[in-house]
Amino acid sequence: MKALAFCFSYILITLVTLLPLRILYLFSDLLFLLLFYFPGYRKKVVITNLRNAFPDKTENELRQISRRFYRHLSDLFVEVLKLNNISEKELLKRCRVENPELLDRLYSEGKDLVAVLGHYNNWEMLISLPLICKYTCISVYRPLKNTYFDRYLCRLRSKYGMVLTPMSHVIRDIINHRSNNEKVMVCLLSDQTPARSEIHYRTVFLNQDTPVYLGAEKISSKYNMAIIFFKHRKIKRGYYSTEIEVLYEQTSGRPEYEITETHVKNLDRLIREAPEFWLWSHRRWKY
Repeated sequence: MKALAFCFSYILITLVTLLPLRILYLFSDLLFLLLFYFPGYRKKVVITNLRNAFPDKTENELRQISRRFYRHLSDLFVEVLKLNNISEKELLKRCRVENPELLDRLYSEGKDLVAVLGHYNNWEMLISLPLICKYTCISVYRPLKNTYFDRYLCRLRSKYGMVLTPMSHVIRDIINHRSNNEKVMVCLLSDQTPARSEIHYRTVFLNQDTPVYLGAEKISSKYNMAIIFFKHRKIKRGYYSTEIEVLYEQTSGRPEYEITETHVKNLDRLIREAPEFWLWSHRRWKY
């Protein structure tokens, strides 16, 4: 039954995503009404997260951020669906990397990379990274419980050459690619919520005591990989710009937790620039 439902959904998604984004945004406008007004989607989670993150803002200001967030979330939904049927040319036009020459320099210097980003703007469009650099791009992801949609998302995210791997396999994959003389860029979402058993460090993120993964720090230090941060910003509806910032070119021997604190604070500052583009419906502070 699950397989049949997935096949039907896949066919429907494929047909719908043949439409251009300007038409799909009409669906987004309707979806916004459902998400924000009736029946609503995780509205308590969103407003609680916003109140805790911005205690200095008024209820009216928080509601305005919330409204803009749901607008963006609706667009994000159709934009991710459209990735199923989007050309390389259009994807690169809609998700522009401002300084790809930085990746060229680090590659020519023989540096492997850990790239840090968050659930901010349309992070899924960064599946385009293998199209603009020489690195073998490895994206660390959390497998979904629904195996059918897990396979679907893996195919979607890897269609331009991104290598998908769960965290438990990332070291093995790094070793395998390095043994083939490939330079790797490991992409990590730094605002994932660790399982309770995996919480080994907490910091302040968006005014709240927050458990964080230490993966970026551990992986980069182990192999002395450079750390880069993606400043992913929204230009206008459907168009994004990414500025790459080097946080560390050398990571071995750094004080414990320094790397983690640095990339968390960078994401914190980016979110504060335009908070409506972060994934406030994410249960980030459930512990």
